[in-house]
Amino acid sequence: MKVTLSFEESISSDVSIMVDVLRASTTITAALDKFTQIIPCFTPEDAFKLRDETGGVIAGERKGAKVEGFDIGNSPNALKEFNCNTKTLILTTSNGTRILENMKSTVLIGCLNNACSVAEASLELATEHIDLVMAGVWGKFAIEDFLASGEIIYEISKRCGECEISEYAKSAVLARSDYGAVKKAFHESTSGNKLKSLGYENDIEYSLSKNSSKNVGLYKDGSINKINFK
Repeated sequence: MKVTLSFEESISSDVSIMVDVLRASTTITAALDKFTQIIPCFTPEDAFKLRDETGGVIAGERKGAKVEGFDIGNSPNALKEFNCNTKTLILTTSNGTRILENMKSTVLIGCLNNACSVAEASLELATEHIDLVMAGVWGKFAIEDFLASGEIIYEISKRCGECEISEYAKSAVLARSDYGAVKKAFHESTSGNKLKSLGYENDIEYSLSKNSSKNVGLYKDGSINKINFK
């Protein structure tokens, strides 16, 4: 099995794992506790239209802040406290949902919260190539996505006897080995500082909880649904 790491666009036609740990992939993983379907969309206007069509809850952000008129922001903690009757969530974010639009492979949603589970799911689904795809921040490298990808790659490597891991991917595995340094990097990153300025520091802590969820989202035909593996 070949395991690689890329930025914004997948280099695999087999299985890709999208990682936008602060916060889209973390929010999606948390949302699968309450919603059976998550529809990622690419503009707030699309979200309002989809709400009218589906009756779903609309969630999301621009520059970290909740979009005006939305039911909820892009916050895993806020989702925990949010109560509704619908099982459809419509989500638009600055980075993670944006890059899903052009991905052609089988796409899983990964973060630190589900590192073990998404690693297992990727190995169940892949035949030859798993690519970790970092969402970044508006076209720029994001250290938190690199470190979270490293944790997932580490979990894949533990389960894969014959893995050919790229040097870029290996560097992410090495970088995630000091959890104290990882935690500091999350808080001091561009995204982390933005979230703190908006009062979302608790979302940073939430995103740092390794293997707190077994949820794995599969993006297919325009929506994300939970898949179950051992």
